[in-house]
Amino acid sequence: MTSILTNTSAMSALATLRNINTDLASTQDRVSSGYRVGAAEDNVAYWSISTTMNSDNKALNAAKDALGVGAAKVDTAYAATESAIDIVNEIKAKLVTASESSTDKEQINLEVEKLQQQLTAVAQAASFSGENWQISGSNTSTTATVVDGFIREDNSSVKITTASFNLSSYAMFETLSSDVGSGGILGAVMTIALTSGSTQGDIDGFMNTVETALSSLTDAGAALGALTTRIDLQDNFAASLSDAIESGVSRLVDADMEEESAKLSALQTQQQLAVQSLSIANSSSQNIMTLFRG
Repeated sequence: MTSILTNTSAMSALATLRNINTDLASTQDRVSSGYRVGAAEDNVAYWSISTTMNSDNKALNAAKDALGVGAAKVDTAYAATESAIDIVNEIKAKLVTASESSTDKEQINLEVEKLQQQLTAVAQAASFSGENWQISGSNTSTTATVVDGFIREDNSSVKITTASFNLSSYAMFETLSSDVGSGGILGAVMTIALTSGSTQGDIDGFMNTVETALSSLTDAGAALGALTTRIDLQDNFAASLSDAIESGVSRLVDADMEEESAKLSALQTQQQLAVQSLSIANSSSQNIMTLFRG
């Protein structure tokens, strides 16, 4: 039955066209944005996961940047330690020279004093970002820390992880005040003073002081080296973890461009056919006019 009031064919064709246009708009949005899940309404679960993980990844990248600052602090302290070892070895050599009875011990002491002054200069210069790990008195804590990670625990709480360096055990000096011999790895080294009356026993005592300092400097260098290794490993892990998180989020929310491209072409074809179908359905009612022609 053909009705001039209700065109069911046109209504059906129009409904089909509307559905196609809706799907086409959604597909075009995916193609233009690159996202399959760009808002919560697209997929609540995936959107929630991706939002949380993107936030965590941003924090992880910030922690990775902080690792770079920490690495610079460690490298600065390690460079100072290596330099101090070289200088103390020079002092050791001067003491060996002073053991020869014919040497002018006072002249040798002038060289020792210059080396002691250089030790002070090295310790003072070993500062990065306002922190000096070679002078424990310049810090508010006896332990220096560097950020080395960001983790989310099973209960969804977040936690910043740190690595530490014991300033009280490994700093060259407790302070660089006038009384530098009061403590630190090099405190006693700074009290070494040769005079014309220095005996071999005095020199042997100075040698023991130097050997003790070298042993402590070696321990400090080893501790800094271990911390450098940890930071490097954590830096590599953070980079890999960040890539893994980004890749995982991508699987959840990124659009498959090959699939979306094929779907777009198909929907465009369907749209054209639906428009033609609607046109045919609308024109069918015009055929009724022929019934009234004489």
